Amino acid sequence: QVQLVESGGGLVQAGGSLRLSCAASGSTFSSNVMSWYRQAPGKRRELVATITSGGSTNYADSVKDRFTIYRDNAKNTVYLQMNSLKPEDTAVYYCVARAMVPWVWGRGTQVTVSS
Repeated sequence: QVQLVESGGGLVQAGGSLRLSCAASGSTFSSNVMSWYRQAPGKRRELVATITSGGSTNYADSVKDRFTIYRDNAKNTVYLQMNSLKPEDTAVYYCVARAMVPWVWGRGTQVTVSS
């Protein structure tokens, strides 16, 4: 069973950057499709970015050209580099492993962007 632990969240001013990390346990990480979701207060959880086992990526329109998802299979870790942050990026960010049903979710890390 994969377990996920996110880190790297915090408080940043608009225009700043943060890098989120998601460390995964288990030997199946390299074959796992990994995603980052986020949920802002009072809003639905939304998909932010996805990376396949082969390294293909996909992004929500709202974060394209600002966020980058990448993975280091040797470290069993997926990252989300977030640049040019906006107040509307404020949310709890969750790492998700999607190879199995049900998906495995981390506990989340809070990102707060001040204006």
